[in-house]
Formats: sequence, C-alpha cells, structure tokens
Amino acid sequence: MSRAAFFGVLLSVAPLLTVAQAQQLAPLPPALPRTHTPQPTTPAITASDLMTRLYIFADDSMMGRAVGSRGNAKGTTYIAAEVRRMGLQPAGDSGTYFQNLPGYPSVVTEASMRLGNSSLALAQDFLPIGPHGLTNRALTVVYGGRSDAPGSLSAQQAAGKLVVFTVPTTTSVDSLLPIPQVAGAAAVALVALDAITPVTRARILNRNLALQQQPASPVILLNTATAKRLFGKEVGALSVGTVGQPVAIAYTIAYSARNIVAILPGSDPALRHEYIAMGAHNDHIGWRLVSIGDHDSLRAFTHYASIEGARTGGNEVTPTPEQMDSINAAIARLRRINPPRRDSIFNGADDDGSGTVSLLEIAEHLAAMPVKPKRSILFVWHTGEEAGLLGSQWFTDHPTVPLDSIVTQLNIDMIGRGNASDIPDGNPDYLFAVGSRMMSTELGDLIERVNIEDHHGLAIHNTEDGYRNSDHYMYAQHGIPITFFKTGRHSDYHQVTDEPQYIDYKKMARIASFLGDVAVHVADLDHRLVVDHPNGQ
Repeated sequence: MSRAAFFGVLLSVAPLLTVAQAQQLAPLPPALPRTHTPQPTTPAITASDLMTRLYIFADDSMMGRAVGSRGNAKGTTYIAAEVRRMGLQPAGDSGTYFQNLPGYPSVVTEASMRLGNSSLALAQDFLPIGPHGLTNRALTVVYGGRSDAPGSLSAQQAAGKLVVFTVPTTTSVDSLLPIPQVAGAAAVALVALDAITPVTRARILNRNLALQQQPASPVILLNTATAKRLFGKEVGALSVGTVGQPVAIAYTIAYSARNIVAILPGSDPALRHEYIAMGAHNDHIGWRLVSIGDHDSLRAFTHYASIEGARTGGNEVTPTPEQMDSINAAIARLRRINPPRRDSIFNGADDDGSGTVSLLEIAEHLAAMPVKPKRSILFVWHTGEEAGLLGSQWFTDHPTVPLDSIVTQLNIDMIGRGNASDIPDGNPDYLFAVGSRMMSTELGDLIERVNIEDHHGLAIHNTEDGYRNSDHYMYAQHGIPITFFKTGRHSDYHQVTDEPQYIDYKKMARIASFLGDVAVHVADLDHRLVVDHPNGQ
C-alpha cells in the first residue's frame, strides 16, 4: 500500500508514540520460523503453497523489491517463471510476460564468475555494469592495455575473449569513460573496482550504472587482486596481448521496472475475448544502506505503539516508565528466542507479497481446472504501486488487451494479516472489500453471494476507504468496475518487520480461495456485469 505519514511515525523508534496502560498491552502476533524449505506447489490453494511462495518472494535476497531495483527485477523474474510453468499465455511486450516501464535501467539479477575451482564474489571481486548480459562460459582472458589508448590488440587476439584493460586514475566513477569498443570481444573488463566505495558498489548492483555511452560488449569491473590472479602478476607490468587463466562467467540482465502480464484463455468461444482482470503489486519500498536498528526491538515497540494507540484514539503521549517496562519485558522474551538482529530490508511480506503470491496460487488453481472459466482471466502483477501507481497507470494507458474488454478488476493488496493481535477488533474472518458497489451494484452483490453460497464464511466489510490508494483506481478511472480486497494495516506496515514469519497463511489461503471463486463466478455470467453507477457515484 502506498506511502503515508504512518510510515514516518512508525519508522522512528521514539518515545512519543501512543501506548495504553501496561496491563492492557496486546500480545505480539505469533511468529513462524525465520526460514522455510520450499516445497513443490500443487493446483489446490493451500497455506503450505502460499508459505513456500512467500518465503521465496519476500526473502532478504529480493532487497525489498523497490521499483527500478535489482530486487524488483529478481522478483518479477520469479513470477514470470511461475506463470510460464503453469502454461499461461504471455501478454506483455513482444510476446513476453514483461511489460517494461520506460525510464528505468536494466540491472544484474544473477551473476557468477569462477577462476579455476574458486568462485569470485559479486561486487567485491567483480561487478557487471551496462545493458548487456553474458552467457559465455570458459572465456580466454587477454590483456588489452589502457582503456584510454586501445587499438594495439588485433581482432584475432580479441575474438571471443574477455579483454582486460587498466583505466586512468582520473576516470570518473559515474561514467567510467572511456569504455573501449573491442570488435568481436566476448566482454570487456576494466580494472577499476577498487576505486568504488562499498556503498557505491551496492547502489550500482541494486540499480546498475547509467553509462554515458552504450558499450558494444558486456562490461565487467574487476578489482586489482582479481586481475592479478587472472594473469599471475600485476596487470600494469603486462604487455598487450598477454593471455591469462581462463574464467567461467555468466550474468543475466533484466529490466528493473516491469509489469508481469499473463492470460488464462476462456473456454467459451463467444466470451473468451472478455477478461476478468486480477491484480497485485510486485514492488515494495526497498532497503536502507544503514540498519535502522534491532529487528525484535523495533517490532515490539511499533506493535504496542500502533495497536494500543489505535484503541485509544491515536493520541500521541510519552509512554510511562511502567509502559516501557512492559515493552522491554516483551523484547526480553523475544531475546530469549532470537539473537539480536540488525535489519535494513523492507521485505514487504504482507505489502504486497501476500497479494502477489495469492495471485500466483489462484492462477495455478484455475489453470489446472478441467473446464476453464468462460471468460479469460487476465493476471497483472503491477510494479511501482509504492511509487504512485506507476505500473497500473502504464498498463491502463498502454493496455495489452483492449480496455473495453475488461469486465472487472479485482485488486489484492495486503491479505496476510488482520487478526486481533494486528488491528483492533480484527479476527480470522476479517476482510475489507473496497468499492465493490461504487460502479456495479451487481458486482458487490455477487461478492456477497459467493461468500455465502460457496461457504467461505468471511466477515466482509464493505467500505470506500482506500478507493484511490492502490492499483485498482487506475482501472476505475477508465470506467471498469473494481473491488479492492485487503485485511488492513498493522504495526509492520512499511517496516523492516513485515516478514514472512508473521503471516497467517491459513487465513490467506481462505481469502485466495474466495477470490478465485469470485473471479470464476464473474467469468461465467451469461451477461456482462451491469454498470449502474458509471461515474462511481
């Protein structure tokens, strides 16, 4: 869900947050283990499948999935691999599952480099930059001289090889000019990594480097120690054309801001060109270069501050010593279970990892049905929701199916929490349905009917709160009836503590199963949903 003032309040662990009397403090939500071994998923919508998916998608390795980042590219690569495995049709750009947003760089998603039996460390020993990936293996290494004075290396010497250059000491870290253009080379390496600070290396790796020129070959930065290992001596002492040890190197480049778009074709020849759109957002808010503090301490303080503050009207007061004693006691209980852990990654397990993996689970379930829904199901995992609904705006401005063929859009954002330990008056049946009757009374009635007749037993709260706050709103702007499903904000919202071990997977499976049924019921109607409030009034 989009950034709000709430983020700034909870991020600061300061003693100016509301806390109720010590004896009224609500318990922390329960926690599962921090790690989980992935299991094969099945066509059924299950808590165990969702757990497997979310521990992958909201892992620290995804680095908070900020739009335009390496982590977001890795997350979307995972989604695309899953829908490809399910057999869904690609509906992105140029016959792919990806719809790229302009203005964002390509980034490295996976990389490896081996010298003999040794693996080199990404960002420490080597760091790819630029727009080209590399799939070559066992490359011969050859020294090409200084990067500002290339040309003495013959085409035959460079052909199919990794050509290594030293760089002038005055070379800009931001531009790394000049980058030699070596015809026929498999890749170019610059011995320049030592001049780049660890912080800048992390930034380059996470968002790549916007080079001022487009190199013809893949470009890799090396540190001096790695270059010396390649050739067995200092590079500056080499003559041009010297051959070093072969290396095995490969890395993948992906667009860093992209929607994932896939279609499950409908079974009715007359209706399959109409779509039930289902969406979730694949991005979150990233990470900080500096840790914001101990994970459990932050979790305990923000939990009590937010839930007790909500119960007492949201007034900001300084906690009393007795209240702080209770909070510190809770931290001590956590400390007996977990060692101290400094944290800097906003994993986004609930926001919106829960929606993203639920959509995958629904897709796998529907794709396995022996008789598919009559209308097609359009699955869109939007990027850039946290940055201002960028992906959903791009998709609705540049749709890959006709907008007037979309019957409804069902948006899923944060459905993994919402029990009493998360929000006041929460419970295992709690679910918000935002805007379900704002354009189509029939849609809202159908949602209620599916819940009752299909025995889902959810306590659905119809509301208009949040109507403009997530991706569904961009569809509503085009006259498409929407419903936004959520279980509400909680103390881990936009915190580093929004991690997979705090999710209620049984509840999430119930909601995902319900939403899959809603989509099928709308898809199988013998008529298109009636839009009786076209302006949302």
